[in-house]
Amino acid sequence: MRLDQALDSMWMMLAAVLVMLMQVGFVLLEVGSTRAKNAGHIAVKQVIGFSVAALAFWVAGYAVAFGEGKWIGTTGWFLHLPQDSGALPISVSYLFQFAFLAVSLAIAWGGFAERGKMGIYIVFGAIYSIFIYPVVGHWVWGEHGWLHLLGKQDFAGSTVVHLQGGVAALVATMMLKPRLGKFDKRGMSVEIPGHNQVYTVLGVFVIWFGWFGFNPGSATHVQDGLFAYAALTTNLAAAAGALTMYFISRITTGKADISATLNGALSALVAITAPCAFVRPWAAVVIGAVAGTVGYYSGKWFERKGIDDPVSAASVHGAAGVWGTLSCGIFAAPDLVKNVGIGRAGLFYGGGWEQLAVQALGIVVTMAFVAAASFAALWVLEKVIGLRVSEHEERNGLDLSEHGRYGYISLPFPVNRVEAPDRRETVWESGQKVL
Repeated sequence: MRLDQALDSMWMMLAAVLVMLMQVGFVLLEVGSTRAKNAGHIAVKQVIGFSVAALAFWVAGYAVAFGEGKWIGTTGWFLHLPQDSGALPISVSYLFQFAFLAVSLAIAWGGFAERGKMGIYIVFGAIYSIFIYPVVGHWVWGEHGWLHLLGKQDFAGSTVVHLQGGVAALVATMMLKPRLGKFDKRGMSVEIPGHNQVYTVLGVFVIWFGWFGFNPGSATHVQDGLFAYAALTTNLAAAAGALTMYFISRITTGKADISATLNGALSALVAITAPCAFVRPWAAVVIGAVAGTVGYYSGKWFERKGIDDPVSAASVHGAAGVWGTLSCGIFAAPDLVKNVGIGRAGLFYGGGWEQLAVQALGIVVTMAFVAAASFAALWVLEKVIGLRVSEHEERNGLDLSEHGRYGYISLPFPVNRVEAPDRRETVWESGQKVL
């Protein structure tokens, strides 16, 4: 192995580990955003999903995504693909691409939060890892993928990773229906606050830091400094998104909403993932600021429509993923496009509407495919084993019903909270206090 290949391999392994560490961030973010009685369940399902994805992607998912074929890959089962002498080792490529899949799956899990059965995570995780995520991955990132050949720009996955996860989460949360008590008799939304905002802040910081493996790692090499440029635009966008949503929440509610500020950063990170190597730093700031706005108001819109999205996966990853994908067709700079070697310059630089049209096409077909495939898979699972825990189990908490004990040992251990409610349960259910 040449020195440059060795350096690239070392960088990609480091990037893969950084992306894998984002799972820790998702645990903290989702646990902190939900109620204490479900904390252990939410934490361990990340381990279950991560494990299922690792095996499924090794068996077939990687082949579907990166094997030969126009519509899907049909070669390379169990990573048996020919090794290009100038390419990264298959093992390194697998670990890096698997980490991306694991992030997308973690996003999808947000739509199941606080009411999904544990068994669904295993079955749907395998389906998503083989039959859903890799198909779009092949279209966009596969050497012979049809969207790739059209010149669709998605440097690190606003479409492939985040839009897919956001759409799957939206389908899941709509099929599972809202959590008990989320909407009153008039259909008005009732706040179900998370039990630990410090966890959510820590989670977002871990995810933010992990994104330096996500976007810069997608450069796949270190020689020309493209990875560092992607890191710069990524950080600028995230900062702009966080501050934008901070000010929006301050102006609209009179308070600096912590969750809104965090979602602003995440929305911007999602949006800059596609264009990070294609746009100027000033454009990255604009993209991040718009993403914060999109994330805030799309979340409000979903809630008004009666959709209970506990961790805002559909707005933060879905809506912001749409904006980030489109932003390539607007702000992609000619010299940066030439450097990356994919697609054309954006509308702002006189590139015309062609690139924007390709980006929009990618969004439409991705949303249609993922929504249909996710619905079909979950519909069958609903008929076979059911998607949602019982009302009794939901009220008691999934820690108790699915695992036999609470994640926090200090929580009460009621015998039957549904038939014999008491004041402690009411306080606990309201989310005002951890007992």
